Amino acid sequence: MPRPISATVHTAALANNLAVVRRAAPRSKVWAIVKANAYGHGLARAFPGLRATDGFGLLDLDEAVRLRELGWAGPILLLEGFFKPVDLEIVDRYSLSVTVHCDDQLRMIETARLSRPLNVQLKMNTGMNRLGYTPERYRTAWERARHTPAIGQIVLMTHFSDADGARGVQHQLAAFERGADGIAGARTLANSAATLWHPATHFDWVRPGVMLYGGSPSGVAADIATSGLEPSMTLASEIIGVQNLAAGDTVGYGSRFTAERPVRLGIVACGYADGYPRHAPTGTPIAVNGIRTRTVGRVSMDMIAVDLSTVPDAGVGADVELWGPNVSIDEVAQASDTIGYELMCAVAPRVPIRAD
Repeated sequence: MPRPISATVHTAALANNLAVVRRAAPRSKVWAIVKANAYGHGLARAFPGLRATDGFGLLDLDEAVRLRELGWAGPILLLEGFFKPVDLEIVDRYSLSVTVHCDDQLRMIETARLSRPLNVQLKMNTGMNRLGYTPERYRTAWERARHTPAIGQIVLMTHFSDADGARGVQHQLAAFERGADGIAGARTLANSAATLWHPATHFDWVRPGVMLYGGSPSGVAADIATSGLEPSMTLASEIIGVQNLAAGDTVGYGSRFTAERPVRLGIVACGYADGYPRHAPTGTPIAVNGIRTRTVGRVSMDMIAVDLSTVPDAGVGADVELWGPNVSIDEVAQASDTIGYELMCAVAPRVPIRAD
């Protein structure tokens, strides 16, 4: 028999979350962001749940080609654009759109031999300070792109750094409006956080990512409690052993947990080699037979200990949910001082993943 751990991608939840995006931004088209193999869900598994989108955004040329092979004929956007002139051959062949964020990319387009004009998203750096033209240089870049015969539609683009926090988006929105003043064209600014919480940024296209997968853009599960978003992935396993501890007994490597009273423990077939966060401390939420309880001691490569005090009837073979409908992935991430995005992307290759 195979080891009992597995992950399930919930197609209906993906479709539901896309519908939540449309309700939040009813006048905008949607770029469904499926970078990093659809946030670890798998492009082929996520595609049926998200195919009602208006376009897909990702980073990798191979993933873009894979979407075409899956039957997607609509827009595909390369969020970091392209890196070498040879990339434009694939961009042209598969009718991809590209982000343009620097003069080097413009120069490569100007000298490329393309079968059709290339649609671009011209990126402005409004304060994230990763990619893009400053507001002061933006019009010059736009004018250059506008007069390049190999470029067709130009969409104005930026990316928010603090849409999920107290600083908000106003400083970047003001910078964007300054740099784009007097420039005609569609606009795309809103990530998941801005889609949910900053309707003034929605414009022509929104670019939801983590919210499509039921995660909170802020990393706090309570922030999306009333949003209607549903978890799109369940990581599940089983109890494979039971131990009864007396007061004073310890658990696992480093003896990080010492029992203050008799405790019944379950041992779960899941560890950091499966993608569960190694730094998850004692008390991280977990569910056994649908009942929430806590992890105990240090996470090891292949096993986790859980407290069965609230699940006295659970034994070997009992169902365990590491994250899913009963335990939010954001709760596990927050307990482990990380974010749900990382956990989605970190599920290990040895874990079987299926779609329901």
